[in-house]
Amino acid sequence: MASVCFYFQVHQPFRLRRYSVFDSDANYFDEYSNAEVCRKVARRCYLPTNRLMLDLLRKHPAFAVSYSITGVALEQFERWAPEVVDSFRALVDTGRVELLAETHYHSLAFLYSREEFREQVLAHSAKMKETFGVAPRVFRNTELIYNNDLAHFVEGLGYAGIVAEGADDVLGHRSPTFVYRPVGTSRIRLLLKNYRLSDDIAFRFSDQSWPEWPLKAETFAEWIDRVNGNGYVVNLFMDYETFGEHQWAESGIFDFMYHLPDQVMKEGKNDFKTVSEAIEAYESDGELDVPHMISWADVERDLSAWLGNAMQSNALHELYRLEEAVKASGDPHLLHDWRRLQTSDHFYYMCTKWFADGDVHKYFNPYESPYDSYINFMNVLDNVRARLRA
Repeated sequence: MASVCFYFQVHQPFRLRRYSVFDSDANYFDEYSNAEVCRKVARRCYLPTNRLMLDLLRKHPAFAVSYSITGVALEQFERWAPEVVDSFRALVDTGRVELLAETHYHSLAFLYSREEFREQVLAHSAKMKETFGVAPRVFRNTELIYNNDLAHFVEGLGYAGIVAEGADDVLGHRSPTFVYRPVGTSRIRLLLKNYRLSDDIAFRFSDQSWPEWPLKAETFAEWIDRVNGNGYVVNLFMDYETFGEHQWAESGIFDFMYHLPDQVMKEGKNDFKTVSEAIEAYESDGELDVPHMISWADVERDLSAWLGNAMQSNALHELYRLEEAVKASGDPHLLHDWRRLQTSDHFYYMCTKWFADGDVHKYFNPYESPYDSYINFMNVLDNVRARLRA
C-alpha cells in the first residue's frame, strides 16, 4: 500500500511599506497592501480550497491532510479575514486534519540564534493549541530548511517527526518514499517531500507545453500506485496557494483535487495519511545523513534564495545582532516588530539569482528590484536601532 501524505504551507508575510532614510515612524508595515493581499488570497485560495477539503473529508472518511499555518499568516487572518480561521477550525474539528509546528514568524532563526528559534517554535505551538485546540507533534522548518543538527534540536523539543525536502544530493540511490531516522537521533522520524510528483501539481499543472498536460486525477493516481513495491509514502508537500492562486481555478486544479481521492482509493490499494499517521504506520528504512543545509527552494535546494548575496547576508547579520538589545529593552512592541522583520520573505525579495528572468522570486514581491528591497529593509532597521537608543 502507498499512503499519500498531503502537507500544505499556509503563509503570508507582513510586507514593509516604503520607508525612506528620513522616515521616523515606527509603523513599518503596509497595512493597506497586507490587508488587500490577505483578503484576495482568502477569496481565491483559502476559502474555496478549505470548502473543497471539508467536502472531501466528509465524503471520504479515510481522507486526511496536514497543514502548517504560520503565526504571521494567522495574525493577518484574525485581523482581516476571520472567516479563514473559522474554516481551518472546521477542518481541524473533523479529526482528520493535522497541524504542524514551525517558527511563529516563518524565520531563519535556527541559522542565527538557537534560543530565538526555540522561543518562536514554542510560541507557534502554543498559538496552535490556543486557536485550534491541538498540540502539534511534527515540525517543519521555514521553507523546509533542514540538516542533522536541526533534527537533533527539534527532537530535544519533544517533537515526534520532522519534514524536509527529498533532495537528490542527500538521498543518492535512496527514495523519498520511505520513512527515515535522522543521524544522531533516537526517536524522531523524517518524511521527505517527493518533489517530482509535488511539482507536477504545484508548478507544471497548467503548463500547456508539458507533455502530461492536461493532468487528470486518474493519471496522477496511477503514478502514485507505481510506488507500491518501491516504498510506502508519497509525500506531496506544497504551498497552499497552489490552489486558486498559483494555479487558477480556470486551470481545473479544483476539479483535479476533488476527484483525486476517489482515484487513489478506488481499488483499496492506496490511502491517505496525516504526517503523524505516516510516521507511526511505517518503520524507518534506516538513517539518513544530511550534514549540510537543504531547502525546497529553486533547483539548487539550498539556502541561496535567502543567503545567496552580500545584501542578504548583511541584512540578516545586522538584524540578529540586535537580539540581545531588543530583548533587554522590555518593549513588547519593539520585540514584535523585530520578530516580524525576521520573516524569510524579506530576504527572499533581495534574491538576485533569477531577477532578470522574472521568475517566482517576483511573486507577491512589492519591490521593483532586490536592491530596493535591501535599502528599504535597512532603513527600517536603522529606525529599530534609533528606538533602542531612545
